[in-house]
Amino acid sequence: MVAIVCLPRDRITVGLMRAITIREPGGPDVLAWTEVRHPEPGPGEVLLDVAATAVNRADLLQRQGHYPPPKGTSDVLGLECSGTIAALGDDVTGWQVGDEVCALLAGGGYAEQVVVPAAQLLPLPEGVDLVTAASLPEVACTVWSNVVMLAGLKSGETFLVHGGAGGIGTHAIQVAKALGARVAVTAGSADRLERCAKLGADVLVNYREQDFVAEVGRADVVLDNMGAAYLGRNVDVLAPDGRLVIIGMQGGVKGELNLGKLLSKRASVTGTGLRFRPVDGPNGKGRIVAEVREHLWPLIASGQVKPVVHDVLPIEQAADAHRALEGGGVFGKVVLSV
Repeated sequence: MVAIVCLPRDRITVGLMRAITIREPGGPDVLAWTEVRHPEPGPGEVLLDVAATAVNRADLLQRQGHYPPPKGTSDVLGLECSGTIAALGDDVTGWQVGDEVCALLAGGGYAEQVVVPAAQLLPLPEGVDLVTAASLPEVACTVWSNVVMLAGLKSGETFLVHGGAGGIGTHAIQVAKALGARVAVTAGSADRLERCAKLGADVLVNYREQDFVAEVGRADVVLDNMGAAYLGRNVDVLAPDGRLVIIGMQGGVKGELNLGKLLSKRASVTGTGLRFRPVDGPNGKGRIVAEVREHLWPLIASGQVKPVVHDVLPIEQAADAHRALEGGGVFGKVVLSV
């Protein structure tokens, strides 16, 4: 007897899937939704059928040729996703085929399938749907690892986040507020600052018109995505024993640091990244993901921290999503549904 199996049109070509590829470094138009070979999970890894991914500024840099992925990882864009477990590699425990999850990635999210280390999987937060969950892993792990695990933000302290209207900023406002901090933000318009205030921001600074040092006074923890352009003033705004954590370089890579001022305040300046960390170890992604699951997911379940999604677009419109983020009008995250 001959069995005939009917496959969907996009699954007829064995071993292939669709993904967003970069034809050459450049603008959004270089992105293309094309066929590529699908990945296979190795030991300690799982294969996900991707439901959605989200756009991060790192994706824009990689598209432009300025931020290559870590060696040995996928060159497909996408640092986070949500989806359903399709297959388990050897030595994976605690997860089953069919589980709905979200995941922190080193790359590969802009695709129909992606392989991810099991240690970087998270269950869907209570009350968050599968597509919306794609907006959380990168911001959640970035904010928790830097603001809480590294800088040790405490209740009653003042927290300043630059770019308060972005994906990191909108999440950081809520986390800091849930921890009992006084929250200050910078943003480029009254409308965006008003929306930050609705998320819990106490001090609102329009960086086009105001000096954040004068407006904030003293900050115990500063989370900065600007780098060189804000380095001097970030040190100025630090309180005694303050902690400046730099996670981006939108304002350049080389700045002047007044060590005398830093020493007099007993302050610290730390530059960190998430993508190039190892999976395992005391500073690995696995530990960060575990901390997020234990401490941050309950804050989301309780409604103290909510995903902030500006728009959901089909993955075929990834170029439009990149244009939107580059245009500066996005508040929170743009999600791409697969």
